[in-house]
Amino acid sequence: MYVLVAPCIQNPACRARGITTDEDIRCFGRALERCRRFSIEVVPLPCPETIYLGPDREPGSFLDRFATDEFAALLDRLESEVRDAIRARGEPPLAIVGVDSSPTCGVNATYYSSERQPGRGVFLARFPDIPAIDVKEFARYRVYLAAPLFSEAEVTYNLALQELLEAHLFDVYLPQEVGDTSRTRSREEHRDIFAQHAAALRDVDAVVAVIDGADADSGTSWEMGYAYALGKRVVALRTDFRVVGHHERVNLMLEESAAVVTKKEDLPRALGSFLTASS
Repeated sequence: MYVLVAPCIQNPACRARGITTDEDIRCFGRALERCRRFSIEVVPLPCPETIYLGPDREPGSFLDRFATDEFAALLDRLESEVRDAIRARGEPPLAIVGVDSSPTCGVNATYYSSERQPGRGVFLARFPDIPAIDVKEFARYRVYLAAPLFSEAEVTYNLALQELLEAHLFDVYLPQEVGDTSRTRSREEHRDIFAQHAAALRDVDAVVAVIDGADADSGTSWEMGYAYALGKRVVALRTDFRVVGHHERVNLMLEESAAVVTKKEDLPRALGSFLTASS
């Protein structure tokens, strides 16, 4: 199991001078952490821009710096080398992890001309058969599972959701695994559990919330509201067929603060799983 990655994710010095931000560095690190967490091999792509212009270069668009016959020939050679390497491995990569805006390795946007425009960079565009994901999206993989956890059925269901999400390479924080399961807790334990869950909500990239039942669980509702206020992505799972109004499944405020899905199998796509691109 491996991913092809833009080489600057491992070595930001491959990038043009002055364009790498602190946020970029954090995203690169998180992307590599995800690979370590799930034992995904990181296979760097060659960097056409560095090979062509060297490591210490000014930023520029494709048309400004790379629209030459020599660069096209270089891309031909590098594409052939990458495809030979894939064949030698005997299995395709899970995905290409690119860097948006790059003239060569952009995924959703690229500086082909002086204006940023949608589409892949010129090197990644040569691999339309391989799913691609921008590094900033790939780096968002830590999920908080907000759900009732007070019965055997609820605990078992939460474990099934965790298994589903981890199969899509999301790292799941599960409150029932960190002591939130006893009715005999002391006041100090209450404070500790609250602080731990609040810290986890601040640290994750997204929240999955189970809002089944005649009314959504109160703790889950609080966690959804806190996550929304923090600007986190919130995905709510409502498999219960009951509704409370013409336009509400359970609660207007919860539904308007989240993307709502009605089947657990839809959670990975709603969270942006790159594995769904090939399914």
